[in-house]
Parts: sequence; structure tokens; C-alpha cells
Amino acid sequence: IDELGLDSSIVSGFLDELEQLLKGVAMMKELTLRTRDYLVSFGECMSTRIFSAYLNKLGKKARQYDAFDLGFITTDDFTNADILEATYPAVAKRLHGDWIDDPAIPIVTGFLGKGWKSCAVTTLGRGGSDLTATTIGKALGLREIQVWKDVDGVLTCDPNIYANAVPVPYLTFDEAAELAYFGAQVLHPQSMRPAREGGIPVRVKNSYNRHAPGTVITKTRDMRKSILTSIVLKSNITMLDIVSTRMLGQYGFLAKVFSIFEDLGISVDSVATSEVSISLTLDPSKLWSRELIQQELDHVVEELEKIAVVHLLQHRSIISLIGNVQRSSLILEKGVQRSTQKWC
Repeated sequence: IDELGLDSSIVSGFLDELEQLLKGVAMMKELTLRTRDYLVSFGECMSTRIFSAYLNKLGKKARQYDAFDLGFITTDDFTNADILEATYPAVAKRLHGDWIDDPAIPIVTGFLGKGWKSCAVTTLGRGGSDLTATTIGKALGLREIQVWKDVDGVLTCDPNIYANAVPVPYLTFDEAAELAYFGAQVLHPQSMRPAREGGIPVRVKNSYNRHAPGTVITKTRDMRKSILTSIVLKSNITMLDIVSTRMLGQYGFLAKVFSIFEDLGISVDSVATSEVSISLTLDPSKLWSRELIQQELDHVVEELEKIAVVHLLQHRSIISLIGNVQRSSLILEKGVQRSTQKWC
């Protein structure tokens, strides 16, 4: 702050409160998900105030907003909250009103909201600032939403795994959502929903390479020549293999299985079925609490074993091929041809 020539008082109150909060956590030897969300909000609240103050010092009129006071209303799922519909009119009213009264660049905290029942600070999960941006874009009816990252757009695969990954120039909202859901770190899994609903293109750009074209995400694109768009790896997956002869010629078995997950509030990622078995995957990050993952899984298995034989496989991975579903058979065809050439 001193190097920027700013008054340290803009964050001193937050630092004092943060110190007291940490002392309380240390004394109680307990950190709830609600308290964790409140703790991590301090970084955004302080950094946006510093940035806004610096812009004003440079002569660029700016105004800082905390998302939880701006109108971001969420579920009370701490560490992984979802934005509710009431957010859009509230955000639009506040930003439009302030702009008309006194125009200034809005500087908004990312990935934060306010629980609609608890009124406590919530966070939107990994990459939640993307969701903050697209939510504001939809609320204001913008012509384009730009998301700035540290890579040249959405890539064909993880550059940490394959160094020659290249940017994908165009994506549909469906492709982008699947990429995010199955592990692409560059996008938040839910961030495409507001943009899709508002019909607003999203452009992913690189903060360190401003001249790179990036990736443009729209409702539709020409898929006639497209086969494979990107390959995504999702690690640390839990797989459940549920086997029962009761499935043969019976109705209602699948409903019983999924009602168990519904009752326990656990989301299922992928599902495959045969005549006598169901294989499904769970993402541990979506379970009730990260500290109790094993206990929760044991509870799931215990309930499922009342109706079937259950095999639990942990620390697995999913490799997803994202592309043109209508031409997906060509991927398998080429894979078989290469395998045949290799072994013949």
C-alpha cells in the first residue's frame, strides 16, 4: 500500500478484524465452513478497495462494491454456494442507479455472496469470480463479457500435462460448460449459465498476452468440420459399482438408488448402466464437508448395501473428450485403426 502511495487506513479495519477472527478460531480449535467463507472474503474485500483507491489516484473514477452488499443472493451452501434469481434485478438496480447518479468504474469482489437465509457471507467455489462476472453481465444486459486469465483462452488440453496445447478459437456454451464441469480449470462450472440465459458472448483472454485473440464462447458455432474440441482430465474421483440381480426385469430400482443420494444431498457426476449393475462417479469436493468425506462415503455405501452389492473405488480419474457428439464415432474409428496398425 505504501508503494502505491495509498493510505493504509483503507484496509486497517479489515486487518484488525481478521486478527481477532483468527484468534477466535485458534482459541476454539474449530473452523466451520461458514467461518471459512468469512475468512477468505477478507482478501477480496481488501484487494478491491486497494485497486479502486489506486484507480482514483490515477484519475480514473472508480467505486468499490462488496458482492454480498451489491445484491448477490445465494444458497447457504458454504464454500460452494449457487446464485439465486433474485440477484439479477438487485444487482441491475444498484449498478444502474449508481451509474446514473455518479458514473464510476465498478470494482466488485469476486466469488462472494450473501446466504438468503443466514445472511452470512458465502463463496461460490473454485473459479467463482467467473460466475460473478457473467452474473453482472446478464444483470446489465451487456453485449460481451470478458474473462481474463493467465492462459491464451480455453486450451485443447491441460498445458501442464501436454506442453503443446493450443487455444480453441470458438466454443459453444454447451462445450464450455462440459469442459468446466469435467475439470477444465480455466472456467467455473456454473459460469456459462448466466451468459447462455442472457445470450451474451463470453471472451476468454490472457492478462499477460493482451494481443492473443483468446476464445469466444457463443450459443452456436459451425460444427460441420469439428470432431474433437478438447481433452479434459478430472482427478480424485470416487466410483461406486452397484450390482444387483433385482434390476433384471424390474422397475423402480434406479429410483431407489438415486433416492438414497437425494436424501443424503450428494450429487452424482456420471452414470453408466447394464442389465445388472450401475456404475457412477462422485466428486469428493461436492460432498457435505471435506473433513468428513470418508464417513459420508461409508454412510452412502451402508445405505446402498441394503439393496445391492457395492464396490467402492477411490482416487480414480475421468478423461473426457469434448466435441461434436454427432461425429464422435469417427474418434473411436480412428482410435481402432491406429491400434490395429500398431499391433498388426
